[in-house]
Formats: sequence, C-alpha cells, structure tokens
Amino acid sequence: MLDVQAVNQYYGGSHTLRGVSLALKRGECLALLGRNGVGKTTLLKCLMGVLPIASGSVRFDGVDISRLAPHERAARGIAYVPQGRDIFARLTVEENILMGMAAKPAASARRIKGEIFELFPVLRTMLARRGGDLSGGQQQQLAIARALVAEPRLVILDEPTEGIQPSIIKDIAKVIRLLRERGDIGILLCEQYFDFARELADQFVVLSRGEVVAAGDKSQIGGDDVRRHLSV
Repeated sequence: MLDVQAVNQYYGGSHTLRGVSLALKRGECLALLGRNGVGKTTLLKCLMGVLPIASGSVRFDGVDISRLAPHERAARGIAYVPQGRDIFARLTVEENILMGMAAKPAASARRIKGEIFELFPVLRTMLARRGGDLSGGQQQQLAIARALVAEPRLVILDEPTEGIQPSIIKDIAKVIRLLRERGDIGILLCEQYFDFARELADQFVVLSRGEVVAAGDKSQIGGDDVRRHLSV
C-alpha cells in the first residue's frame, strides 16, 4: 500500500531525513518509533506533501505521489492526524468532523456515519460544543474521528498518546486495534512509547538522527534495542 524509498529531506543546511525507506501493507499497523527531534514528524509531513522531499520516492497503491499536493493525497485516501491535534477551536465538534469530508463529493460530505460515534461515543453528546472547549483527550478523539470520516485507506497518526490521560489512551488503542482488524486499512503510528506501539503494531521502524536504525516485525525487534533509541 505505502512504499517509501530512500527519502532525503533538508531543512536549511540540516539533513533531516537520510535515505529513509519503509513499506506498509493493507491491514497492517506500522509503528514509527524514535525520541523527539529525530525526524518522525518531518517524515510524516513529507508523506502528506506538507513538506517536499529532496530525493527518493513515495508510492501509494503503486502510484508515485511524491509531487502531489496534500489535498490530492487526501483525495486518494490518505488521512493525517497531526501532532497537537490541530482542532478548529471556534468550530463545533460537528463542524470539525465535517471538515474531514472536504475531499469527498458534496452530496456525501454532509452526513456523519454512525460508525464514528460507535468508535467515539463521547462525541455524539458533544456535537454542538466548540472544539476548543474539549479536554485534550477529547480533542484527540475528535482529530481521529475527523480523519476517519473521509473513509481513508491509510491513516497516519502522529503521537496520538501525547499529553493524554490513561483512560483515553486505552480508548484510542481500542480504536486502532479495531481498524487494524478490519483488514482494509493501513495504519502508520508514530510513537515515542514502545509499550503502547508493541500492543498494536505488526511492523516497526526506528529512527535516529533522521535515518532508520532498526526495522522488522515483533520477532525481529527486541524491546531493549528499541528502548535504547527512545531513551533521552
């Protein structure tokens, strides 16, 4: 589904991504791990087209999307839940969710399917509240719901557990697990916390200083090796 080959990216004079490669199959969850500042968010923004790549390629369903704009990638079925959530604070919860349908045909972009409220029941009772009035955990659920209403084939989650209370972290893990078990969607999960990612991911890629230092499935990636690259 997603094939990233030898991606390089520069920020000014800094070489922020150094030949990064990874692959994600439909129905799998791939965890992208690494401490703060190693290039995880930069890579995700490159995958979405928010940042340009200097060289390498990004292919989605066999098509090179390396030069497509973010909205074109969204229209092809890629959804992005950014770090920090980026909720529209002055819009209602319902309006925030509907914003996720911007890439869909107008007729279908006015209806929120009930599945969203099955995944996030709390949002059903908050549709008229402003997004900025929600707690951090509720905003994170709203951000994921906003991504899922577009019915994407690939969901990119940038540190969904950051600053979230434990009870909602469990709810988010449950949603990710359900999406993976459906088998028709790929999940790229960017995380700092190995224990959270280990419960959900099929494959792991570890970044350090902008390059891949370890990759493999659960049988190939040891917890001690990963934690060495996650500790400060």
